[in-house]
Amino acid sequence: MELTSAQCQQARLARDHRYDGLFFTAVKTTGIYCRSVCPAPAPKEENVEYFPTAIAAANAGYRPCLRCRPDSAPGSPAWLGKNATLNRALRLIDEGALSEHPLSRLAERLGITERYLRQLFSDEIGLSPKSYSLYQQCLLAKKLLHDTRMPITDVALACGFNSIRRFNDCFRQQFSLTPTQIRKQGKGSVTTGKKIAGKSIEITLAYRPPYNWAYLQQFFASRLIPGLEWLGDNSYGRTFHYGNCFGYFTAHHQPDKASFRVELQLSELSYLPRVIKNIRRCLDLDADVRLIESQLSRALGCESLAMEGIRLPGIWSPFEAGIRAILGQQVSVKAARNLVGQFVALNPDNHKSVDSAQTPYFFPSPEQVSRFDLEKLKMPQRRRETLRLFSDYAASDNSLDDHAALLELPGIGPWTVNYLRMRGLSDPDIFLSGDLGVKKALEMLPTSFDDTLAAPWRSYLTLYLWSLLS
Repeated sequence: MELTSAQCQQARLARDHRYDGLFFTAVKTTGIYCRSVCPAPAPKEENVEYFPTAIAAANAGYRPCLRCRPDSAPGSPAWLGKNATLNRALRLIDEGALSEHPLSRLAERLGITERYLRQLFSDEIGLSPKSYSLYQQCLLAKKLLHDTRMPITDVALACGFNSIRRFNDCFRQQFSLTPTQIRKQGKGSVTTGKKIAGKSIEITLAYRPPYNWAYLQQFFASRLIPGLEWLGDNSYGRTFHYGNCFGYFTAHHQPDKASFRVELQLSELSYLPRVIKNIRRCLDLDADVRLIESQLSRALGCESLAMEGIRLPGIWSPFEAGIRAILGQQVSVKAARNLVGQFVALNPDNHKSVDSAQTPYFFPSPEQVSRFDLEKLKMPQRRRETLRLFSDYAASDNSLDDHAALLELPGIGPWTVNYLRMRGLSDPDIFLSGDLGVKKALEMLPTSFDDTLAAPWRSYLTLYLWSLLS
């Protein structure tokens, strides 16, 4: 979304939440950059400079405002770039790829040379992969210093720094402030209660309105797996695991603040960045909804949609999404939910080190499925074989975003792969044309309907068509 200076001026003066994260305002006289919703008195226009991203403002020598905290703004679409390789590189870096391995290993995973990777980042973002990684680490650290009372040592560890000295140096270089100075400005607190034996954190995750929580809540409710997930009138939560790390979160919707307050518990603090990133993805907090809705209106041939603020409800991992898709083949949503519940109940790690009101279940890993007695699941034998083959494929560290390779597995067709991509990878451009619900909804539309006009947001079109049936 390209914004002119006049549009940016109007948005910042109105403090319009819809533009939050689409641009950042830098004030020449103070050397500070802010979000469009900053509560501070509006500066004069001649003293203002606009930037499409926070990193662009930082590279120009500005430091973040301590009142509006640009680190908590919804993710700008500008970060996504124009290149599929860049998108994947950003995702892997956000998951800690450069914290755990050198740049050469990341380039190898992407199937490109290290030199090309550096050039791609320079051309599209304006900085090196390592600089991007460090800036993201520091932004998360700044947010934790504001939102929580975690010890600074724990903050450094959670954000991927192996030494306090390195953490302090990077923080001072990025923000011209020390972690202690940021901490004095914060009002964070530590959550209390019976939790997993690990780290308890409460953090706020912002989004850009509108956000149709009612539809998302209904969507989750119809597919909810008791013990694995829980749902309230204004909250959604679930358990999760990443390798040896496990935990759970509950996200409470705060529509008046355009954000979610997330209570998070995890056993290994170093996994925090990727956990937060995945929560944002599952709740689809970074979508530019107005842009998406304009594309859907074109495809549907109408001026406005019957429902606004639609979001793409994610599943925690591509593997879980694939299993749910296989169990959902040719059955109703209710029947699929019952099968997934039976499948999750087979996990020997259920009830693992958790002291809480819920009976906690954890979705099994691909390696664990190989030891399951799938005969307990009431389904055709061929589908049990598909579950086994898919789990063995994932356990062998094969990529679950390889569309062609997945289709070669017996029992897995286009609908299953596309469902995995739509909800497990949050691919925004999946149109489930072969889905029975989509077919029924299409019968309600005029003949002028053209799904290609909704690209690259056809996953949202799929969800919108499903909503017409309810």
